[in-house]
Amino acid sequence: MSTFLTEETTLVTDAAATTRLSSLDTLESEAIHIIREVVAEFEKPALLFSGGKDSVVMLHLATKAFWPGKVPFPVLHVDTGHNFPEVIDFRDRTVERLGLKLVVGSVQEFIDRGELAERADGTRNPLQTVPLLDAIQSNKFDAVFGGGRRDEDKARAKERILSLRDEFGQWDPRNQRPELWNLYNGRHTVGQHVRAFPISNWTELDVWRYIERENIELPGLYYAHEREVFARDGMWRAVGEVSQPLPHEDVITKTVRYRTVGDMSCTGAVESAAATVRDVVIEVAASTITERGATRADDRISEAAMEDRKKDGYF
Repeated sequence: MSTFLTEETTLVTDAAATTRLSSLDTLESEAIHIIREVVAEFEKPALLFSGGKDSVVMLHLATKAFWPGKVPFPVLHVDTGHNFPEVIDFRDRTVERLGLKLVVGSVQEFIDRGELAERADGTRNPLQTVPLLDAIQSNKFDAVFGGGRRDEDKARAKERILSLRDEFGQWDPRNQRPELWNLYNGRHTVGQHVRAFPISNWTELDVWRYIERENIELPGLYYAHEREVFARDGMWRAVGEVSQPLPHEDVITKTVRYRTVGDMSCTGAVESAAATVRDVVIEVAASTITERGATRADDRISEAAMEDRKKDGYF
């Protein structure tokens, strides 16, 4: 059977070519679709928001998804008590600006009650799981949005877009649901909940290109600035109340920036002169190490550190 290319089909083809979505538009469209699907399918979702770049992008996407209405769910932050003050200030300003409800799970409160104990290494990131699961259970959240991306870590690469957690908040990497043709299975029983990852298919470079395109504000730590640091485990650690050098570790002033922000006691900075979003985009494009691999000491505990934490209920 022969096919003839008519003038009409040529016009249709040309129109389709001119309206083809860019890579960022495609990722944005997918993420917004997932956010809307979760809100339509679940009774009480929430969004993890720490003030870090991925959660900021997630909140920006949620704002666009429901504009001109308000974001129809609260934001949740598990505060280690060791966060960078600049990031906490940014979190609070953002929540106030958008008129959001902020739910905080405090690691310090669990330590004060004797339900958690400080680690010997002083790092609190691994202690976030219990306050996170407590906040989910006490607020009856049945879906929680997270900014996890598959390029960050081998464990996160195993995740589905919608990831089921059992009655204890635990994740089984061997029990993953298929997700074909953009169909997401959110079915769960009482006590279970789902973690949703709308930017799972994004890379660190995608995130920064999107921040540049959308002119999204971030905490200043993400850009080059002078800071007192000391070298430990191949990373530059900031000098602070919960991050002190040992006697043999010299304190020097360097121009650094942060690729990820979290517990101050285990998050390292990288030497950088990238003072603008455009500078960061160029720097990230040339990087061969993921941000967690380069700057997160807690992920170096073992090869399976992240996967073990996720099995226990962490993101």
